[in-house]
Amino acid sequence: MRDLPPTATLRAFEVATRHATFTSAAEELFITQSAVSHQLKKLEELWGLQLFERGKTLRLTPAGTALAPLVREFFSKLETTLADQREQKGRVRLLVNTTYSFALKWLLPRLPGLARLHPEILVTIESTDSAINFTSADSEVAIRFGHGNYPALHSDFMFREQLFPVASPTLLKRFGIPRVPAELLRYPLLTREGADLVPKWDAWFKQVGLNTDVLHESVRFADTNMTIEAALLGQGIALARSGHVEKELLDGSLNRLFDIPFPSPAAYYFVCPAGIETRPHIQKFRSWLLSESHQAQLSYR
Repeated sequence: MRDLPPTATLRAFEVATRHATFTSAAEELFITQSAVSHQLKKLEELWGLQLFERGKTLRLTPAGTALAPLVREFFSKLETTLADQREQKGRVRLLVNTTYSFALKWLLPRLPGLARLHPEILVTIESTDSAINFTSADSEVAIRFGHGNYPALHSDFMFREQLFPVASPTLLKRFGIPRVPAELLRYPLLTREGADLVPKWDAWFKQVGLNTDVLHESVRFADTNMTIEAALLGQGIALARSGHVEKELLDGSLNRLFDIPFPSPAAYYFVCPAGIETRPHIQKFRSWLLSESHQAQLSYR
């Protein structure tokens, strides 16, 4: 660490790397040309390296070229971090853990509303499908998809989704609009692997009174978002959950097929260690979240 020069000297070097002369660098720094030259000479002596080739214009040596981006990055990160810390002054951070698909499709579009209502809360989202133990390194609160069995934790029911087939206008133009559920058996069907909490096509067909072991599957996906994206691309029909296709149904990029109720057996829950749900910033977030959930539930019919 003995080779670290004063910050002012590093700043003189960073500015000089962006100018053709010491004079123009000095103008940016609001010091004299000789002061800039002196700072850089001291830096070269300290590091034992020639950083500039002097002449009518400044040119970086190979050593200067190698060091310039490192010094520039240092100042950039310092300025960004300082600005971030000043912005956060007086705000309280809340670390929220949830699944990636839920965060992307449901939570993120609603967060601007929270910011307007409670600008003092700075939400950080951590996404994972793994169980959360709420250790000291874990998030303060979480949103989980399940059956509400969360022993030793405080939990609140949020909402339950409906499941229904969705297809892009492009695919429906190519294959036609199915009139009855049985006609879907001749369409390419997109399937999500794993996640037994989410019913598959066979369960939906059983719900509508069709028992079949033969499905015209197109592609199997391990991720909900990939399944929806494939449906958007017209690759097949996806069995979607209402909370994951709100935007797509609204803008018409996906169409819901059949108004047949099929509530998901699993639902979303707000969970946190028992006792912390009354902390002011958590209580504010929780109240906002449950209000948004209630409104969503009313639309998931």
